[in-house]
Amino acid sequence: MENSVMDDSRRDLRFDWGRDEILEILDMPLIDLMWKAQNIHRSNNIYAVQLASLFSVKTGGCEEDCSYCSQSIYSASQIKNHPQYDVEAVLKRAKVAKDEGAERFCMGWAWREIRDGNSFDAMIEMVRGVKKLNMEACVTAGMLSQEQAIRLANAGLTAYNHNLDTSPEFYENIISTRTYQDRLETLERVRKAGIDVCCGGIIGLGESKDDRASLLQVLSNMNPHPESVPINALVSIEGTDLESNKEIDSIEMIRMVSTARILMPKSKIRLSAGREKFSKEAQILCIQCGANSIFYGDELLTTSNPSFEEDRQLLKEVGVKFNTDFGSKNSAVFAK
Repeated sequence: MENSVMDDSRRDLRFDWGRDEILEILDMPLIDLMWKAQNIHRSNNIYAVQLASLFSVKTGGCEEDCSYCSQSIYSASQIKNHPQYDVEAVLKRAKVAKDEGAERFCMGWAWREIRDGNSFDAMIEMVRGVKKLNMEACVTAGMLSQEQAIRLANAGLTAYNHNLDTSPEFYENIISTRTYQDRLETLERVRKAGIDVCCGGIIGLGESKDDRASLLQVLSNMNPHPESVPINALVSIEGTDLESNKEIDSIEMIRMVSTARILMPKSKIRLSAGREKFSKEAQILCIQCGANSIFYGDELLTTSNPSFEEDRQLLKEVGVKFNTDFGSKNSAVFAK
């Protein structure tokens, strides 16, 4: 019976999208693209938006050379490094997020890879503590071994975030200290441990439309699809190699969200970094076309984000369901 239910839920999913097919979708007349995406979204998902809060547990000093990132040791940005917060401080922050309505608490470490020892032991305790708050727990901390993935799974980790950032073809223009294959192997370890995969990318890095289609091809041909697909817009930060990149037009984000929804009908498509730069109307269109999660709170690692109050007001105006059970033990109460 279980297998039958699983087969039904996956019946209409595809894992063999071609590059040309995806480009054709990205290039559709916008009105037609939005209509197609919304129909697929309504057919596969409850019209609700999950609120996820993101906290930087350890900031700065990362050994990777990601061109967009102010936390890299190669960046000349003025970001202040912060050593790892202790378990109690992180769980207090998680409780604040829960009290504001967040259902998912994401914790980030500026590491190239997870390090065994006291820091990793503390991460395990943080995951357990977040789960005790009846929240989903997500971690992003670079590469990890299979043994580490298993420990995180045993602690109750809901999801591990490890973005591909861009296409395999454009990747070497952005990062040289870690290969694309390194990233794919990390995702394989996460999946093998039974943890949900959170994996997306960034637009506005200087990539072409072909690169965006290539990134979406890699994501949509994963079997199963990532449970969570964050779509980020570059936030240009002074001192990084991409500080002069122009902000992307919101139409490009709407196209990316819509296409991701068509390719991955059941994944959570998350509006992530850069959302603060988009108008209220652009964010509403993204939600209409399939974005069903937002990062929620006034800061995303090292970039700003709309406030809790602004986002709640926006979602009320849109008319979608979202968690309104602020500060109580049961987080299954929604507003329309």
